[in-house]
Amino acid sequence: MTVSYATSYAAWPPGTDPDLLRRDVARAHEEFLSTGRSPRPLRDVVRDSWRRSLSRGVDPEADGPRSPGLGGAELREYRREHPMAAVLPVVRSLLVEPAQDSDQLVAIGDEHARLLWVEGTPGLAARAERIGFVEGAEWAEEAAGTNAPGTAVALGRPLQIYAGEHFIRPVHPWSCSAAPVRDPDTGAVIGVIDLTGGDHIAAPHALALVRATVAAAEAELRLLRLRGALPSAQAPATGTATARLEVLARDRALLVSPYGTVELSPRHSEIVFLLARHPRGLGADALAARLHEHESARVTMRAEMSRLRRLLDSQVLGSRPYRLLLPATTDADEVRALLSRGAHRRALARYPGALLPGSDAPAIVDAREELDWALRRALRERGDARLLLDWLDRPGNHDDVDLLQAALRALPRESPRRPVLRALLDRARL
Repeated sequence: MTVSYATSYAAWPPGTDPDLLRRDVARAHEEFLSTGRSPRPLRDVVRDSWRRSLSRGVDPEADGPRSPGLGGAELREYRREHPMAAVLPVVRSLLVEPAQDSDQLVAIGDEHARLLWVEGTPGLAARAERIGFVEGAEWAEEAAGTNAPGTAVALGRPLQIYAGEHFIRPVHPWSCSAAPVRDPDTGAVIGVIDLTGGDHIAAPHALALVRATVAAAEAELRLLRLRGALPSAQAPATGTATARLEVLARDRALLVSPYGTVELSPRHSEIVFLLARHPRGLGADALAARLHEHESARVTMRAEMSRLRRLLDSQVLGSRPYRLLLPATTDADEVRALLSRGAHRRALARYPGALLPGSDAPAIVDAREELDWALRRALRERGDARLLLDWLDRPGNHDDVDLLQAALRALPRESPRRPVLRALLDRARL
């Protein structure tokens, strides 16, 4: 699927020179403020956000958010009661701890883009204080103009904001990547996770890292909710029926519910997996867009849903929008949650293979790559030789250059496995 830069939520299109892009967006910002026009090259997501910021009276010369922030005991109490507190260990494990020596900040915000926690390099944190990027500050668009956490919350999707794409001029030296976190039952945005720092934060891998962390956080919330450990007005009552979907190393997913166990067709496997990830449900067009690369196929999707409804119990699948009527979790969720808690050995043991490996649906490919990336990253950074060898011994993993190198670093010099791994690495590099 070809995505034009104008509509992209990523800051750098392929082949972009960051310095040239910085100059271009700085000129566009000057022209927009002086003439009201939004010239090319400027992404639609940025142009629309600038217009919203201007219409809401945000001062482009302000030195930070215009809304007063929370602090002291008020902030501590608010954080303690907020559901994002439940995923703080996940975010620290996946973003904060691995990047202690990196020049970046990790921020966790609420559903209004108010920053609840800001952690990272002390020197960078001190610089961020000058623009009001601190715990308790509100970074919603109406308070701080275009920025990644505020605009991600406004649009309900992941995005990056690079340098001069920020509406407030003093924020131009910074770049950020952010993604919203959704409630496992209602699908509503309940928070946001953000990476902030220099130009490198606008690179594609930074947004992938944030998205993977959000997926792990949402999986953790879902499991806590199903176990009754996370109270909510929308949480299912004790004893409410739940469903489990097995999608790892399977082209035909297995759906287990109180109404029976069903092995689904490949297409129905994709559909039920997406509905499990979107508890509020999806319409026919939304489902088709996630399953078809080139076009929406509403009629085909409705036919598929009719067949799926005949297959499943009426208490499992609902319509308008299409949704699962039972809280559902997946084996992929369990692996993410284990990774987020640092239980890497258990996560690898629970990971028999790729998520719906035969599917080429765009949303399934994204989910598969996110989980694979999160698992490989955890193994590489943990540096445990036994875990790395377990991964490399699995079919299809013999040419994993990054983890072959990690295994060679982890093994003692006298290990008999080193020559074999060296040969595999040499072959993989050809």
